[in-house]
Amino acid sequence: MKPRLAPYAFIAPAMVLLLAFGVLPILVALLVSLTDMNLAGLGDRSRISFVGTENYRRLFTDHEFWQALTNTGIFAVVGVPAVVVLSLVVALLLNRADNRYFRALRAFYFVPAITAIVAISLVWGYLYNTQFGLFNHLLSTAGLPEVRWLSDPVWVKFSVALVAVWRGTGLNIIIFLAALQSVPKEYLEAASLDGAGELRRTVSIVVPLLRFAILFVTVTTVIAWLQFFDEPFVLTKGGPLGESTSISLFLYQKGFSASQFGYASAGSVVLFVVIAAVTLLQLRKGRADADA
Repeated sequence: MKPRLAPYAFIAPAMVLLLAFGVLPILVALLVSLTDMNLAGLGDRSRISFVGTENYRRLFTDHEFWQALTNTGIFAVVGVPAVVVLSLVVALLLNRADNRYFRALRAFYFVPAITAIVAISLVWGYLYNTQFGLFNHLLSTAGLPEVRWLSDPVWVKFSVALVAVWRGTGLNIIIFLAALQSVPKEYLEAASLDGAGELRRTVSIVVPLLRFAILFVTVTTVIAWLQFFDEPFVLTKGGPLGESTSISLFLYQKGFSASQFGYASAGSVVLFVVIAAVTLLQLRKGRADADA
């Protein structure tokens, strides 16, 4: 094999997978979004008609779509900073020692990331139960009124987001712990000799050296929250009154429950554009901060 072709041979399998499972589905969704495809059209192609941009016009005048998009924005604004900050703080604390106890804690914090969402929903569903849930029991013990965690239009967003934050920190903690291992010990020792305390060393040395890890975690976390689906689906089905319906859950309901594949595909294309735009803005800002 020619040396010039060797790099392309190594990346070819990854590129094939990316094209097959990344680019091709997007192109198919774009094509389907221009039709009125439904369940009947899957069995008989003659029932599929080209409607142009009608699905997009209908989408942008749909109150349910805008409600789902707003809910997703609220989830992301609340959840992303909570996940990133909490993951970083826990990773910094776990990195303070390397004994058996701290290694066990690392495994403990990673458990939510690998636990089945169905099991998680059952446990948190009991915790949130209005009549005999643990949270309301603790509130009653403190003399406070009970809260309808999953049926109140205001509290339901907080309740669903809390489960997602708890579930989403595990993997990010591992990423931050790996990044902390690459921080040069010489910098910390020099700062210590200069009289810098532990908090000053963390804020002025460790955190700036983690900027690429923080950028990576932030970008991936934003993408995950813009695709927020599991928690509202298993806990509330989007209720009450659509107050916990995310954009991904909205697309699922329209595509698989209502069999409006063309309409749901139009929504998925819009979601893809939003995610791509937000990601590009983050990467551009991260690059500007790195050059500064």
